[in-house]
Amino acid sequence: MNKGGKPLRKDLTPKQRREIKAKMAEALKENIKGLSTDFQKILVDDLVTAFQNRINVLMRVQAKSSS
Repeated sequence: MNKGGKPLRKDLTPKQRREIKAKMAEALKENIKGLSTDFQKILVDDLVTAFQNRINVLMRVQAKSSS
């Protein structure tokens, strides 16, 4: 159950994914600056995928516990 705000979505839209990638890249820029640009992109993309997967798992667990 989502209290307030927009309902949680299982999948990110391409726009949402780009926005989250940009925010993560900005937040982590000092930590990942030693990596090549390609590796930075790979890492941020992997983190967004992991984030999306975690949201999906938590939503399934929450749906089961509220049933």
